[in-house]
Amino acid sequence: MSVIGITFGNTSSSIAIATQDGKVDVIANPDGDRSIPSALSYVGADEYHGAQAEARLIRNPENTIVNFRDFIGKKFSQIKPDFSHGAKPRDVNGEIAYEIKTDGKTETITIHQVAERHFKQLKSAAEDYIGKPVESVVLAVPTDFTEHQREEITRIANDAGLKVLQLINEPSAALLGHLSNEEDKLSEDKIYIVADFGGIRSDGAVIAVRGGVLTILATAHEYGLGGENLDSALSEFFAKEFEKKYKANPRTNARSLAKLKAESIVVKKTLSNVQTSTCSIESLAEGYDFHTSINRLRYELAAREPLSKMAAFVEKAILKAGLEPLDIDEVLLVGGCAHTPKLASNIAILFPSSTKIVSPSLDSKASNPSELVARGAALQASLIEGFEQAEITESLQPIVVNTQHISKPIGIKDAEGNFQPILVAETAYPIKKSIEATNGNSTTALIQLYEGKRTVKETVVEQEKDEEDSEDEDSDEEPEIEREVVYQVGDLLAELSLKDLKPHSKLEVTVNITQNGVLHLTGRELKQGSVPVKGEISSN
Repeated sequence: MSVIGITFGNTSSSIAIATQDGKVDVIANPDGDRSIPSALSYVGADEYHGAQAEARLIRNPENTIVNFRDFIGKKFSQIKPDFSHGAKPRDVNGEIAYEIKTDGKTETITIHQVAERHFKQLKSAAEDYIGKPVESVVLAVPTDFTEHQREEITRIANDAGLKVLQLINEPSAALLGHLSNEEDKLSEDKIYIVADFGGIRSDGAVIAVRGGVLTILATAHEYGLGGENLDSALSEFFAKEFEKKYKANPRTNARSLAKLKAESIVVKKTLSNVQTSTCSIESLAEGYDFHTSINRLRYELAAREPLSKMAAFVEKAILKAGLEPLDIDEVLLVGGCAHTPKLASNIAILFPSSTKIVSPSLDSKASNPSELVARGAALQASLIEGFEQAEITESLQPIVVNTQHISKPIGIKDAEGNFQPILVAETAYPIKKSIEATNGNSTTALIQLYEGKRTVKETVVEQEKDEEDSEDEDSDEEPEIEREVVYQVGDLLAELSLKDLKPHSKLEVTVNITQNGVLHLTGRELKQGSVPVKGEISSN
């Protein structure tokens, strides 16, 4: 039996499997799609899935179901059913369902059944690709899914024949998928922001990686902001062009709008890779065909508002974590929108040059952002498939999943009075770490443990001036200022005194924070038979 990873989004889903050599294969369905539209459509007695279903939004929207993932585990009263395309969700005894016409009959399909049928198709696609049965899955879910939604999506997957070994948060899965491609990245202490721009929502998470442990510091969500906003901006641009040329309004016809959207999606994807794209729609409205072209700059101007909102969303996520852009080491862009060059450049402007922006337009070696979550889920599946269910369940306890961590660095003061960290900020505990020090000429040593105090250091960068600039002393040009985070000695946490030492002895200073948040400070001379001197203080 094989274990796979699945990401199931409102717009699209992906499947992946980790191979024995540690690589990850993203699985294509029978249509050849690795990013599989989360869509079902019914024509007569036939049921269509994926791209085949999505294509029927133009001619058969009332029997085509899309954007249903977030409805799982919710009552009808908890949702906003006013979607502009696709079958409309109905209130059936307070539950969410769809009324589909098949062979002249009306069939009511619950949200549970819709999702179950989708999972069965994903399972079938995986089995066709692998060539053997698939039994278990690690499933990626949004960080804002409630406990009830997590339980419900687990039941749905089980009913589809997939045993859920574990639910993994989507941003953690995306980061795991990214870090797995770069050797020793997990061992580097960094702070990341994972910005996932889907079709109809945006999700962000600020994640600290400390000693290979991923700790989510903050999450952010914005519904109604995603790729569909970019599609709508392009559709409106083309609608205006069409109206100007033919004096006909394509917005008054549902089929015309569906055609505009379908072609806008194609144009958007094309402009992510080249500078110019054509738009060609047969019989758009009132019998008129529409043919035009658009360059990337014009597209970026048309979509300026949603692109600006996406960049602002990233800023909000950082502020929610109590950090600043200069605290972030890497920005990982996830989802289909991450292919858009202007989105990456807009976000890059928010950060200092030292912050790496990971997206295909800025790094040709970057993984496909639409596949990162599935890759991470598959890697997690490969890590836990050999464990007993009891061990997996224990690993999902809140104390493990909601990683406890220190908010400020902890360290000592060096000979010059500067703060020397032993544990950096956001380090998860329990943790034990040691450093070496010396007592100099003295036979005693006072070990003082401090909390680091965060400050931002600003440095004016001297600009090289040519002869013209030197003559113009009244120049209004603003000086360039570099900002960096530095830590100074803050509050004293604990201190120990070591006596009867030999001059210039090597000392070992150890900080240990237990699972209960109690901090232990140990100091000793590094020689045979030395006895550690200990102190402890409760960590805040």
